[in-house]
Amino acid sequence: MLCAAGQGLEGEELNDVRFTPSGVRLRRHAARPGDLNWLFLPGGPGIGSESLIELAEAIDVPGTIWLVDLPGDGSNQDAPGAPADPYTVWPQVLIEAAQALPNVVFAGHSTGGMYLLATPELATHIVGLVLIDTAPDASWHPRFVAMTERHPLPAVDEAAAIYESDRRDENIAAIAVASAEWNFSPAGLGAGRDLLSRMPYCSAAVDWSEAHFDHVYRATWWPESIPTLVLAGAEDRIVWQGGWNDARLHTPNASFGTIAGGGHFPWIENPDAVNAAFAELAARLPTPA
Repeated sequence: MLCAAGQGLEGEELNDVRFTPSGVRLRRHAARPGDLNWLFLPGGPGIGSESLIELAEAIDVPGTIWLVDLPGDGSNQDAPGAPADPYTVWPQVLIEAAQALPNVVFAGHSTGGMYLLATPELATHIVGLVLIDTAPDASWHPRFVAMTERHPLPAVDEAAAIYESDRRDENIAAIAVASAEWNFSPAGLGAGRDLLSRMPYCSAAVDWSEAHFDHVYRATWWPESIPTLVLAGAEDRIVWQGGWNDARLHTPNASFGTIAGGGHFPWIENPDAVNAAFAELAARLPTPA
């Protein structure tokens, strides 16, 4: 069940913003005919679901699209119901979001997808799964570090030095904007810088994931019957996609797609191809009762 923002009453809604009992925030972004509920979880961590607005606007799927933020992530600070240390419920608190609405299709971007695959209890609460530019284990991380060493961006090093001496959230934003060339292809660079410059950032979330998740993550479940879409930009330099070559993950319910020209946020460079992939998944989903 959900608590309405500003109300504290379970099951009610105010301005299309809802909170689960432990502070997961769901904001309704779009609604079309249909009974599906699409929950979009951002990557990062530390950036908000605002990073997925262009994705939500690019796809045309039946049902309602919700932007989801864990307690203590992005702009979802001081969420009602969240524990004093919100990271103590990460990522298992995602179960509350999946239970809050019927006919849920959970879509996770980058680290968001990893959080989904680290929460096996989701299996009985969702009807579909989308994993975008994510990975099944932490083997992507050393490859990302190696990529940054092969393709250094001096502006990133300068911004990182400023952040280390003054660990304010706004200084993380400068690092993110400086890293745009890693995240986007040349065709999407302008729009990508704009996206990264307007995100909320949260250093506490970054620190928690770095200390407790990023280096030890391994998927603890795989949806062997739930319709699943694994999608990645062909030019993504952030999250290595080789982990998906494991034959155990290529179950009949799962489809794998590569977005031509796409970087780490492939809907920026090629929204039509991303929309087509979502439409294909939507056609495979069970018809809600």
